Amino acid sequence: MKMIRSLLGAGMALALIAGADSHAAQKAKAKPKKATAAIQSRSDSHLTGKATFLEVDGKVTLRVMISGAEPGTHAVHLHEKGDCTAADGASAGGHWNPSQENHGKWATAPFHHGDIGNVEVGANGKGTLTLTTDLWTIGGAPETDVVGKAIIVHAKADDFTTQPTGNAGGRVGCGVVKAPRK
Repeated sequence: MKMIRSLLGAGMALALIAGADSHAAQKAKAKPKKATAAIQSRSDSHLTGKATFLEVDGKVTLRVMISGAEPGTHAVHLHEKGDCTAADGASAGGHWNPSQENHGKWATAPFHHGDIGNVEVGANGKGTLTLTTDLWTIGGAPETDVVGKAIIVHAKADDFTTQPTGNAGGRVGCGVVKAPRK
């Protein structure tokens, strides 16, 4: 009987150790991933800012902070090409749309992965916008990966209806989404 208890005790200890190792492995897998974009002025604006993407437990949170913008409402979109070389931001291409959906309002079908929304800018020229989603990844599959895309701030509000741009006006800010080098 003592031998059986010893074997059971040893087996339980091994199971606990294996469970702890599994938990440690899961925790290591869940290490947060980060990407950023420095938003530079385009189209003769004075807008600058930063976009930070943080992926934790399968969800990406985007925080956009802008300054030097005209007061009012400005659309923010992810665009398909990580290229901000054109003075008007046109080098970033169209909205990122891997799902091939019509343009719309985030989380209200139909919408595409680049339809972030609008940011309100105060009289001081500053505004912030935060969005959390499980539709994006940082360094994941091409149809979900935000790295290598451009974040664009537009001159006007997104009307969430007009195809394919939301009638958001010119591109007054552009930044390429980059992950830190390892």
